[in-house]
Amino acid sequence: MRLWIMNPLAGMPAGAEGGLVIEAGLIAELVPAGGQPAGAVDAVFDAGTHVVLPGLINTHHHFYQTLTRAFHPALDKKLFDWLTTLYPVWAQLTDAQFRVACRVALAELLLSGCTTAVDHHYIFPPGLGHTIDIEMQEAAALGMRAVLCRGSMDLSSEDGGLPPPGVTQRIDAILADGERLAQCWHQTGPGAMSQVALAPCSPFSVSADLMRETADQARRLGLRMHTHLAETEDENDYCMACFGKRPLDYLEDLGWLTERTWFAHGIHFTPDEMRRMGRAGIGVAHCPSSNMILGSGICAVGALEAAGVAVGLAVDGSTSNDGSNMIQELRQAMLLQRAGGGIGAAGFRDPIRWATEGSARCLGRDDLGAIRPGLQADLALFKLDELRFSGADDPLAALITCGAHRADRVMVAGQWRVIDGAIPGLDLAALMAAHNAAARRLRGIL
Repeated sequence: MRLWIMNPLAGMPAGAEGGLVIEAGLIAELVPAGGQPAGAVDAVFDAGTHVVLPGLINTHHHFYQTLTRAFHPALDKKLFDWLTTLYPVWAQLTDAQFRVACRVALAELLLSGCTTAVDHHYIFPPGLGHTIDIEMQEAAALGMRAVLCRGSMDLSSEDGGLPPPGVTQRIDAILADGERLAQCWHQTGPGAMSQVALAPCSPFSVSADLMRETADQARRLGLRMHTHLAETEDENDYCMACFGKRPLDYLEDLGWLTERTWFAHGIHFTPDEMRRMGRAGIGVAHCPSSNMILGSGICAVGALEAAGVAVGLAVDGSTSNDGSNMIQELRQAMLLQRAGGGIGAAGFRDPIRWATEGSARCLGRDDLGAIRPGLQADLALFKLDELRFSGADDPLAALITCGAHRADRVMVAGQWRVIDGAIPGLDLAALMAAHNAAARRLRGIL
């Protein structure tokens, strides 16, 4: 079927104000203002009240953390203290709790205009061994693209790391599961709906052997690599104390400076480190809300991009953001850059670019992130019919400056996955009831 999304209010590339034609899951044609599609269409969607964006791409998350939002004992703590407070709670996760946590995170992302979701899962307590499979199943049920990072930790507090022993694993078990997941779930080529990346958690929870062997495995399997890096000054101090070098130097020695790598956060890099990352083709997932809540610092997005680093956007885990709302993250990104660098640090179009083209570059995807013929038909459509938008002049700017928070329509691979602000077939009230019950049970274990 050929669908004409006709005459959007805003958001189309110059010369394509008349909309776009979708066919076979792809953007088949762009229509000029006042024009008609070149070929016949089977259906028309009048987008005259909608701002159309490429589907938003979230480059870093921890789905399971939706169960510990606003967790009182962890409030107002820096990263290391925050983690040591929460690790014992997360160590009690069950399969059922994990599944409902994932469903909530994915639904919230989808409703906010996100079409491709990345998750970085690194908690594997006994009995919770197939988390990535659960995440893949939940993403497929909602019709979302997923890039799921098989996280890992092998350095417990008994070995000089941060996490407790109950959530770490042996290197051989980690590598074996990475191999299995790649065979089961990793798709290649344009239009891939499920992909796997390998993602040791961080320098303070992972041994050098695991980092090195993961890099070797990723190269052999053709997978991307992801990890937290340069999030806090405490991490820099830890690496200097333990390894005698800064985090990026440490990872370079272990084979991680490659075009297949993207880092989460990337706040505390020097100008020289940024240039080295740009030459290597590395990306950074910028997590503005998380960085503000934990007081970690301000990512130098402009300097990273000037150095050639791909910058994408991410909501990060719900515990350090307390939300999984991607369109809200765009506003946060603009505000944080301006707070740290002045009005010239970010225009209202910049966070849109970071959350689409930049995020696609982080994931090595040239089939996503833009409205262009031949790319995947992943779209987010927003209406400006709420009180917050009343009186707005520029519709595209209004999404960011007035604070859009929910998409009206979302399309993934040419299929509507959100219609009239709702996910067809998903009972949100029942999901929230199940999720709240799971969160209470998890908190009650301690």
